[in-house]
Order: sequence, then C-alpha cells, then structure tokens
Amino acid sequence: MNGYVLKDPLWLLALLVLPLLIWLRQRRPVPVLLVPFAAAWHRPSLVSFSRWPAGLALAGLALLVFALARPQRVEDKREVHSQGYDIVLCIDLSGSMLSEDYERGGDRINRLQAIKPVIQAFIEQRPADRIGVVLFSGRAYTMAPLTFDHEWLSRQLERIKIGLIEDGTAIGDAMGVALTRLEQAKRESAGRRQGAFVVLLTDGANNRGSLTPPQAAELAKARGIPVYTIGAGKDGIVPFPVFDDKGRKLGYRRIVADLDEDALHNIAETTGGKFFRAAETSTIESAFKAIDKAQKIEFQAKSYLVTTELFFWSAVPGLAALALGALFARPFWQKEAAV
Repeated sequence: MNGYVLKDPLWLLALLVLPLLIWLRQRRPVPVLLVPFAAAWHRPSLVSFSRWPAGLALAGLALLVFALARPQRVEDKREVHSQGYDIVLCIDLSGSMLSEDYERGGDRINRLQAIKPVIQAFIEQRPADRIGVVLFSGRAYTMAPLTFDHEWLSRQLERIKIGLIEDGTAIGDAMGVALTRLEQAKRESAGRRQGAFVVLLTDGANNRGSLTPPQAAELAKARGIPVYTIGAGKDGIVPFPVFDDKGRKLGYRRIVADLDEDALHNIAETTGGKFFRAAETSTIESAFKAIDKAQKIEFQAKSYLVTTELFFWSAVPGLAALALGALFARPFWQKEAAV
C-alpha cells in the first residue's frame, strides 16, 4: 500500500487560516484624506507599486507552512522471516509397484497410480517448502533437486513410470541419496540438519544397493533428519498384471507381497519419524495428511513501513520565494524617487 501523508497536519490548518486573516485585515477601516485635483499633483515615480513582492512572500510562506506539516510518501513492505522445510520424497519404482491391489471408482489401479495423486496433493499443500524427489528401484537416482518450482515438479512426477530403472529395491541407497540432497551447510547447527525430513514410500524389502536400511537410518539420525516411511500395498497374495510384447494386458498372475514392515518401523523409530501402513487409497491419503500436520511451520509475515520525507521539495521553493519577495520589495538597483 503506497500513499502520501502529512506528519504534522496542524501546520496545514495554519496555512488555511492565512487567507482569512489577510481578508479581515483588508476590511479594517483606515483614515483617508481626500484632496481635490490630486491627479494634477501626481508625478510619476521611478519606483512603481507592484503586487509581485506580496504575492511571492505569501506563496513562500504557504510553501514553508506546508513543509512544516512534513509531507511523506509511505510504502508498505512485507517480509517473511520464517523458512519452510526441505523435503525429499523417495518413491519406489520397482516392478512390484505394478501390482493392482488398489481401487478407484470401482476399477483396479496399480500402486504407482494410487500414490501419484496423493503425492501431488501433498506438494500443492506445501507451497513454502523446497521439495526434491529421489526415484529408486535396483538403483537410486535424483529426479529433482530441492526446488520451489512445484508446478515443474508436478509435471515431472506425471512422467514417471515403472521400468525407468533396473528392477530391484535399493531402500538404503535411496535414503543415502536423499540425505546427500539435503546437505546444506547454512542450515546446519552442531552437525545436525535443521528443518528437513524424508518421506520414503516402498512396497518391498531391501535387496539391492551398497547401503543397508539400518546404516542409512543411523546416518539420518546422526544428521537429525527424520524419515517417515510408508508401506504401500496389501499383505498376502496380490494380483500382478501380465503384458505381451506390445504392452497389452493379457491377464493376471498371483504374487506374494514382500513388504518388510519391520525394516520400515526401525527406520522411522531410529530417525524420529513415523511408520504408516497404506493398504488402501484412503490410508495413503491419511498417511500424507498426518505427515503434513506433523511437519508444518506456521509462517508469520513481518510488516513495516518505509517513509520518504518530502519537506525538502516544499521548503526550498518557499525560502526562494520569500527571498525574491524581499528583493523585489526594496530593489537595491533602484533609488527612491525624489519628493
């Protein structure tokens, strides 16, 4: 909000009263001596009466009074001092994520299809946070570094699919890459990372990679980074689609879910996070809502006003007008006419 104000408006009242005082003074009766044929006695003087000195003096006085009222230009500034979280989402793209043990609108959907919209909603609800994404299967890769550009991030998430990475489940390596993405010296205190956490979503057990889940959990604990783990899919036997060479679905075969809940529990407990079991679409949504509520910063914007003093632009012309009025009232280059 921008605008102009008068810091001391009482001086403006004085400015408004001036014309009234001058008018009253002019109406005061003065003695007049009438001399017949005065025009015959008139002799032109070298100095002719002029209204300019009085006008300049009045204008200068008005400008000075306006300057004393301290006109200012006011600008409203807002600055947010709080910082949001840095979040890395670790998403499992192993072949078992194709298992169709979720439903939406009465139709079967696979695990990746079930979690995508929930992740998108989670990202949209945290506009003040930097979010990155690590994809993993047999290996772990950074799909997106920490970014505030959530629209771009959402477009990238729409493109992910099963089969982009060689098959397997490298949970430990995924956590290791996520921790690397969260290395920020300026947001560390006593060797512990401030304002960061990891969300790990998987449907299997660690069977690949060089870093085991317990080792990765200890690293996260040492750095003060909580890891929230989500176990996707149902227990027991689940339907797994079979495709031909052209990618057409031929039918289903039954596979046994191999989610390692104990490992996910241990990761969450070791790092100070929490484990969620997401066997249904609704429970996936509940898990992300719980994480969103647990790791949320209430932002407070600090507002302040920036003022620019404008009296200089009125005071200088006012002083100049007064000086000119005094100069023209008694000009030094003219002598008074002889009587």
